Amino acid sequence: MSQPPEMREPLDSPIFVRIAEEHLAGVLAIEREAYPDPWSERMFRQEIEQNIAYFYVMLDEGQVAGYVGFWLVIDEAHITSVTVRDCYRRRGFGRRAMEFILDRAQRLGVKQVTLEVRASNLRALNLYLSMGFESLYRRRGYYNNREDAIVMVKTI
Repeated sequence: MSQPPEMREPLDSPIFVRIAEEHLAGVLAIEREAYPDPWSERMFRQEIEQNIAYFYVMLDEGQVAGYVGFWLVIDEAHITSVTVRDCYRRRGFGRRAMEFILDRAQRLGVKQVTLEVRASNLRALNLYLSMGFESLYRRRGYYNNREDAIVMVKTI
């Protein structure tokens, strides 16, 4: 089934589609590769089922290259995940995912976007800063491994 035109990127870019059951195996593999405390299958199923969730997989030549999503609450989007498969990193896929999700949020009338990022994830921090996010504060011991989170915000 083809996606509406606003869901596609230029041919040299990945294609973004809403997450579906068929993507779960690829998403879970990336999640385990990327995080010391990965989301469970149940958590991703909730992203499929919840009406506040806008969660997309990034497909490159039919393969799940990453995923990105946010929860919409009135006029605010809270980005829940931005994750790229290891072999696609440092090739601009993370930036493309962020550009896509910010565009989707803006089209839905979002005025502000928030996210949390691990304090040790300097690549992601630098990406978000370069895209106009500001650091609000540090949440001590936020993650299960007790690592701090940096809470960031962007007005759009």
